[in-house]
Amino acid sequence: MNKIYNENNTETMQKITEKTIDLVVTSPPYNIIRPNSTDRGYDLYNDGMSNDKYIEWTLDIFKGFDKVLKQNGVVLYNMSYGTENTILMSLVVADIIRKSDFTLADIIVWKKQSATPNNVSHNKMTRIVEYVYVFCRKDEFHTFNCNKKELSKRETGQAIYENVFNFINAKNNDKSTDLNKATFSTEFVRRLTNTYAKPNSIIYDPFMGTGTTAVACVIDGHNYIGSEISNEYCLIAEE
Repeated sequence: MNKIYNENNTETMQKITEKTIDLVVTSPPYNIIRPNSTDRGYDLYNDGMSNDKYIEWTLDIFKGFDKVLKQNGVVLYNMSYGTENTILMSLVVADIIRKSDFTLADIIVWKKQSATPNNVSHNKMTRIVEYVYVFCRKDEFHTFNCNKKELSKRETGQAIYENVFNFINAKNNDKSTDLNKATFSTEFVRRLTNTYAKPNSIIYDPFMGTGTTAVACVIDGHNYIGSEISNEYCLIAEE
């Protein structure tokens, strides 16, 4: 508990006791590096798989989520798309729905404070929003955990809940690092966990990176478990 494991997430999830994680919060690599590029995207991970390979890789990870996630737990999966591969994000979501035990419960739009680099294409927009896909198990679509407050009851007994909008305005990151300039911010994670994490939850991030999810958990009194294949990232996160 409260440790970042320097290993592949599938290894970590094999060791986690079944049905012990309350919430998964993560942002996977987006697979946006062109196949012929010399840039790997990360120090130990090649972010330029074929679409089919990336989808297969994602489905294996969701099998792990199904093993470790408690009943009515939620997966908050932050994804975006690349300028040269605009379809992959949609293909991934479609196959998670079709080929795993999970379905899509909500889509949250995250508006960042800045967008770099600006898109210099004559017909493509500069992207200042990203998406958080809220996945739950198919048989828990009507019961998955959420912290919406009950405001009142109708005469029939039906509960009336507060409005929680599917829009988050939060800064990009806490600080940029030389290893990863695309980290998300503690503010962003806390906005998500305040909606979906019960007090003293165990939160798992299979792509812990430089540790933002863990920092958010420490601030709000949650427990965390993280996986990260890069030792350099782990050292930054622990610091």
